[in-house]
Amino acid sequence: MKKGDIHRIARLVVAFAIGMAVAIYAYDRVTDPEPARQRSQEEAAVHASRAILAEYLAVDSGLQIVDPLAPDRVVGKVYVYPTAQGFDVSGHYRRSDTARWYPFLMRLDRNATLIDLSVADDDEQLRQRSVSDPRLRVIGDQPGS
Repeated sequence: MKKGDIHRIARLVVAFAIGMAVAIYAYDRVTDPEPARQRSQEEAAVHASRAILAEYLAVDSGLQIVDPLAPDRVVGKVYVYPTAQGFDVSGHYRRSDTARWYPFLMRLDRNATLIDLSVADDDEQLRQRSVSDPRLRVIGDQPGS
């Protein structure tokens, strides 16, 4: 066997080994149910946060929400993050097309029940509700939002 033949065979063996490794990795990634389950839980948490936010804001119509399922980088960053208790969901909302955007941060337990909600808002009714509801925190109007 010539030296060139050995190199050609070695290249084929290395290429085959790398190809097999990539194929096995891709198969494991595609068949792993955990990412799909995590995504499903995150989506459920975001849907629950929308309903909770609408309830707290008591807006009949015109409420717009930017959240991890409906991101808008012009408005600001949003995220859903798994925690030991459940999920943290952040986003922005406004009550109508002419209103400005207000940021919110919501903590939910594993059952998508509200732990606490923080909003940077200047609505007086929301402030009054925060006095009687310990889960709601209104931190006031934030300039530049």
